[in-house]
Amino acid sequence: MDIERILVVTAHPDDVDFGAGGTVRKWTEAGIAVSYCICTDGDAGGVDRDIPRSEIPKIRRQEQITAGKALGVSDIHFLGYKDGDLQVTQDLRRDISRVIRQVKPQRVLIQSPERNWNRIYSAHPDHLAAGEAAIFSVYPDARNPFAHPSLLADENLDAWTASEVWVMGAPEVNHFENVTEYFPHKLAALREHDSQTAHMEDLEGRVRGWMSATAIEAGFGEHALAESFRVVNSA
Repeated sequence: MDIERILVVTAHPDDVDFGAGGTVRKWTEAGIAVSYCICTDGDAGGVDRDIPRSEIPKIRRQEQITAGKALGVSDIHFLGYKDGDLQVTQDLRRDISRVIRQVKPQRVLIQSPERNWNRIYSAHPDHLAAGEAAIFSVYPDARNPFAHPSLLADENLDAWTASEVWVMGAPEVNHFENVTEYFPHKLAALREHDSQTAHMEDLEGRVRGWMSATAIEAGFGEHALAESFRVVNSA
C-alpha cells in the first residue's frame, strides 16, 4: 500500500515527539506528508510556577509548532480541550473525525487506549482517552457519512477510510522501526518542548536508553535505536 499522508492523534504537545519522533522524521524524509491532531494544549503541564498558567497553552502550542518543524511537520491541528480532563465524548470523536476527513490519511498513528503496566507514563488518562476517541474516529465515525452529520451537511467533509492504524505505547507490539539515524532529529524536537524537558537531567541519555532497549527487543543490535508500535489493519 502506498502511503502519501499520515495523521498523528495525541493528547498533548510533546506526546508524538516522545513516542514516535524518530519514526515521524523517517516518514517525512521519505516524502510522506505528516499531520498532527493535538487534543489538548497541555495547559496542566510545565514545572515553572512563576509562569502564569494562562500563558501555558500558548507556550505549549508554539513549542509543538517548532518541534514539528524539527521533524518536517507543519500541518498541526489543535483541538483545545482541557488538559487532565480529556473524555471520550461525541464532541471529541467529531472533532478528530473532522481532521481525518480533512487530511485524508492512509495511516493514522494513535496512542494506546489500553493501559500498559510496564510503561505507566504512557498510560496517562488523557493518553488513554485520546487513543480511545481516535480509534472510534477511525472506525466507525470518519468512514461513515451518516456519523456526525454536520461534517458533511455543513462543512462538506465526506467520509474517509484510513486503511491502517499504528498504536504507540501499546502493551503488545508487532512492529519496530529502526530510527538510529533520526535520533538527533527526535532529540531536537524534544528539546523544543522547553517547558517540559529543560528540567530533565540527561534527557539524551534517558531517551537513548529507552530506544536502545527497544532496539535490542527488536533484534536490531545494542548500538541501534528503535521505536515500537502495534500495527492494525483498519481498511
